[in-house]
Amino acid sequence: MTLDRRTLLGALTSAGVAGMAGCASVEEDDPEDGSDDAPAAAGEAELWYALSEGELAIVEDAIETFNDESEYTVVGEDVAELEDQITTSIPAGEGPETFFWAHDWLGDFVESQFVVDRADSVGIDLDVFTDAGRNAVEFDGGVYGLPVSAETVALFYNTELVDEPPETFDEFADAMEEYHDPANNQFGLSYPLDPYFYSAFAHAFGGFYFDDETRSLGLTNDETIEGFQFVLDELDPYMPNDPDYDAQAAVFAEGNAPFAINGPWEFGGVDFDVGVTKIPAPDGGTPAPYSGIQVAYFADAITEDSDRAAAAHEFTDWYTTNIDVLQTLAEEQGFIPVHEDLAGSDDLPEMVQGFSASAADGTPMPADQRMNQVWGPVEDAFMNAYTGDMDLVPAMEEAEERIRDNWD
Repeated sequence: MTLDRRTLLGALTSAGVAGMAGCASVEEDDPEDGSDDAPAAAGEAELWYALSEGELAIVEDAIETFNDESEYTVVGEDVAELEDQITTSIPAGEGPETFFWAHDWLGDFVESQFVVDRADSVGIDLDVFTDAGRNAVEFDGGVYGLPVSAETVALFYNTELVDEPPETFDEFADAMEEYHDPANNQFGLSYPLDPYFYSAFAHAFGGFYFDDETRSLGLTNDETIEGFQFVLDELDPYMPNDPDYDAQAAVFAEGNAPFAINGPWEFGGVDFDVGVTKIPAPDGGTPAPYSGIQVAYFADAITEDSDRAAAAHEFTDWYTTNIDVLQTLAEEQGFIPVHEDLAGSDDLPEMVQGFSASAADGTPMPADQRMNQVWGPVEDAFMNAYTGDMDLVPAMEEAEERIRDNWD
C-alpha cells in the first residue's frame, strides 16, 4: 500500500480514541489569604497527531514541557488513520480540540465544518509567521489553525557514497548508473511513486494537477505528460521494482542507494550522515514539488467547553511560536520554519537549507476541497502506465473523467 505524505502526516488508531470531557486542576486555597473563593479551574485539551518516530519524540517532549509550565494541560494521542478518525469522530462530537496535519485539508474541512474559525480567540499576531504560513491557515477571511512548519521533498544523498551532490541532471544520472546493481540489491535511487512525490516532475515543465484559482485540471496537458513520462523513462530504471513507500524508503535507509527523493519526516529512519539538496533539474525544466505547511488545526470540539478551548489555544499559541521547539524540529527533523525569527536564517542546519531551496522552487498544495478528489485518480492512472496496463495519455484522460464525475 502506498504511503503518501498526506497519509504520513497524521493519522489516528481506529478504536478507543474518544473526545474527552473537560477537566480542571484546582489549586489549594492559601490559608493565609482569607479568601473563600476557589481559584478558577484550568482546562485540559486533547491533541491528535500521527508522526514519524523522530518528530513524535520532539512533540511529546514539548507537550511535557508545556504541561509542566502551564496551568493548562494537553493530552497527546499518536494514532493511525487520522483522516478516517477525523471524518467519523468529529461529526459524532468525539473529536479533539486540535490536531496536526498538512494545510491541504483546510478547504475540505471548512466545507465539512470539521474545523472552525477562531480568529477572535488566537492570542498571537499572525504577522510572526511568513506569508506562506499565514496563507496556510486563512480561508475566506477566517483563521482555522496556526502554522507549525513547512515541508517538501528534496534530494537526499548518502555522504558515505557520494562526496558532493550532483549539480546537473547528467551528473545525477551518471551517479545513479554507477551504483545501480539490482542483482546485488544496490540501486541508483529511492523514490516512492506517489502523486505527492512525483509532483516535482509533473510541475517541472509547466504542468499541473489542479489549478485552484481556475478550478481546472491539467493532467492531460503536454507539459504534465512530459513530466510523468520523464519519471518513467529517466528515474524508474534506477529504482527498486516495488514502487511503494516502505520498499523505496528502506533501500536508502539500509545504505543500498546513494540517493533518495523524500521529505524531512524520513530522517528518523536513517542512521548515517545525509546531505540534502535541490532535485537536479532536467533540460528545459525545474522540479517543483508540492510543498505543505503543517498546521495545528482548531477542531469543532474547541467550541464545546471554554476551559478546554482555553487549553487548546494556550498550547497552540505556545507551540507554534516556541523558538526552542521550532529550532529542534529544524535541526533534528529538517522541517522548514515559518516563524519569521527563524525562516531563512543562516544558522539553520544545512539539510534545512536544502529543503528550503527545494521549497523555493516548489508548488503549494491546493487547499481547495476539490483537490481531495484528484489524488486517487492520478495515482491509479500513473500506476496503470507504470505497469503497462494503459498508455499514459489515455490513463490520464480517464483520470480526469473520474475526477469530474466525483466533483459532480
